[in-house]
Amino acid sequence: MSIYVSGSLAFDRIMNFNGYFQDHILKDRLHMLNVCFMVDNMVVRRGGCAGNIAYTLALMGEKPSILSTVGRDFAEYREHLAGMGIRLDGVQVDEKLFTALCYITTDRSNNQITGFYAGAMLTPSTYAFPGIAAGDLAIVSPGNMDDMQRFPDVYRENGVRFIFDPGQQMPLYTKETLSRAIRGAFAYVSNDYELGLTCKLLELGREEDLLDSVEWIITTMAADGCRVRGRDGTDTVIPALPCANVADPTGAGDSQRSGLLFGLAHGLSVPEAARYGSVTASYAIEHQGTQEHSFTFEDFRGRYEAAFGPMPVTF
Repeated sequence: MSIYVSGSLAFDRIMNFNGYFQDHILKDRLHMLNVCFMVDNMVVRRGGCAGNIAYTLALMGEKPSILSTVGRDFAEYREHLAGMGIRLDGVQVDEKLFTALCYITTDRSNNQITGFYAGAMLTPSTYAFPGIAAGDLAIVSPGNMDDMQRFPDVYRENGVRFIFDPGQQMPLYTKETLSRAIRGAFAYVSNDYELGLTCKLLELGREEDLLDSVEWIITTMAADGCRVRGRDGTDTVIPALPCANVADPTGAGDSQRSGLLFGLAHGLSVPEAARYGSVTASYAIEHQGTQEHSFTFEDFRGRYEAAFGPMPVTF
């Protein structure tokens, strides 16, 4: 089975603000907002949704294929991913541009303000999917908008189960483009705020009405875990795992998708796979940066079984 991971590859500039954004924003002056947050530190990390998801999948022994476009400054990042066994034949380089760059500032309540330079991400992928087969697995994560429209068509035509994750690209969708993109998706993954935007855009009376278009709705709820709903009537909450050290929430959602994909690739039900996602997310939260965490099999098993009991599959 091939696992296709499309989305952004980017460099993250991650900063921490030792205060609360809300204390510096006047609600009656939002029409003329002009604020500056003095940050305590900054680090530059490898990131992007596709890179983050593939990274944690590689930690679990998988060799996913990344589908994305990068810029002329990507060489060191490429070596990093290749060294983990990640397939990069779907990563194309636009020599005229720089790789996407994300500026993320987090306050003491883990609220975030993000600025994003798309760079080479604006160049659509020309990947032709050699060897794609029914039974493969894919995730369409936030990235180039043309890719986010084309790839679902490819997956539908080839009988590939795919997860659709609109993420930061949600504001760019219209009712028509989002309806087309998610039609026939195996799962729709978002946080609870994005799900609300989705229902508003698609003019749905209830969140469950989304199940007319997708088989599963998976909604992340930060410290409250994730909610899993299916056409079969399943409606369950998978708890978040307690973390020894909450260092940085950035990338936790991407890491959660990795555990979910791993479980699905090994034949687990969606609720069972989502439990793997809770464990992988906990590792990302304990480290600053989106690809700085690591774990051994024994540590992962101990953390999983302490929360959920015996692991159904290993890696």
